[in-house]
Amino acid sequence: MTAQIISQTNDELTIQVKVSLKGSMLESEQSIAECVNQVGMLATGEALKQFDTDGSPIVMGDIKLTARCKNGKTYQTPYGAIHVDRHVYQSSKGGKIYVPLESGARIIQGASPRFAKTLSHKYSNLAAPSVIEDLSDNHERKISIAYLQKVTDYVGTIAQAKEELWDYDIPTLDKAISTIGISLDGAYVLTVNDGYREAMVGTITLYDSQGERQDTVYVAAAPEYGKASFFSRFEREISKMKKCYPKAQTIGIADGAKNNWAFLEAHTTRQILDYWHASEYLSEASYALFTHPGDNATREVWLEAQCHNLKHKQGAAGRILDALNHCSRKPLSKVLKEKLDAAISYFKNNIKGGRMKYHIHTKNNLPIGSGVVEAACKTLIKQRLGASGMRWKSEGIKMILSLRALVKTKGRWSQFWGKINFSGVPAVG
Repeated sequence: MTAQIISQTNDELTIQVKVSLKGSMLESEQSIAECVNQVGMLATGEALKQFDTDGSPIVMGDIKLTARCKNGKTYQTPYGAIHVDRHVYQSSKGGKIYVPLESGARIIQGASPRFAKTLSHKYSNLAAPSVIEDLSDNHERKISIAYLQKVTDYVGTIAQAKEELWDYDIPTLDKAISTIGISLDGAYVLTVNDGYREAMVGTITLYDSQGERQDTVYVAAAPEYGKASFFSRFEREISKMKKCYPKAQTIGIADGAKNNWAFLEAHTTRQILDYWHASEYLSEASYALFTHPGDNATREVWLEAQCHNLKHKQGAAGRILDALNHCSRKPLSKVLKEKLDAAISYFKNNIKGGRMKYHIHTKNNLPIGSGVVEAACKTLIKQRLGASGMRWKSEGIKMILSLRALVKTKGRWSQFWGKINFSGVPAVG
């Protein structure tokens, strides 16, 4: 090792390192990276020793613990594996051992807190082989897939165990919030035992008076029958956001699935059907209105005009429905008839529910699309859990989605680790 400690005080040390600059720039950078890791291992080893005791007895509650011995253990850090001698404690009656260094330094499954944070962040975004490759190629760190999963599983278990107990601060935003948009949707994940099952995502999006999106909170849940735990967690987040912005109006936005509206009606003052889904239904139905081979150009002009009217004109949805109903009287092929009937039902049900008043939303800079939650289904669920060949157990889905929701929600990942740093590593399992 070319790095060595040349001076040290209680809370500061000076390390000298010799770096070879021979060869190409790439070779020099490789040498620099190796030396940086050497410095990191030296410094981290000394930092860990600060959390050990001098071997004196300690009392925890009404139990006195004494040091059995001082033995060594290898810990994994961002810079490499380091071996540290530390005191191990136990009561006179035997039982579970206690290692003050590991408790004080927030060691997680043998990993330093920063390394555990790095591993769990990477694994929440990448498949295990990709994480291992990235660590080796870009960080000069070689670990096994089994160890990666061991650490990340524990971090994910903490995230799940503390979901109801740890409150996260809402970031301070530059602009005043006038609207809270609430949406939920699902995406299917291939499970080991039950085939494809629907995982859920909920989004709470904050908008300013101009309709510009300022922030989004994400909630994700593994497949479950009845979705009770998802709804419970989502309701807690909604309640907290309403308390933070009591003057903001709440709008529920969804794509038309019936089971979503009951939830949104209970938690929002206004509901709106996703405009783009309505436009897609209208586009499919438009072929029934213009059935002749030469009508396509006319159909496109009509469709563009109706989509514009739907978005900007009062009563446009009702007038479109009248046109669709009128068209249903003429002879149509089975395919066209099915598409037309689907659009008629879609418009009829949502007009009745008051969910197609797009002109009001457009005029007042209010959201009309569920794109935020649809994108969340892709980024939170499909990107990580839907790769070719992947099949998941329930616990794995829960762990990944808990971590991804923390990572994707602004400020929460750092707050999560701040709570571990302050309170210690919870005993979970």
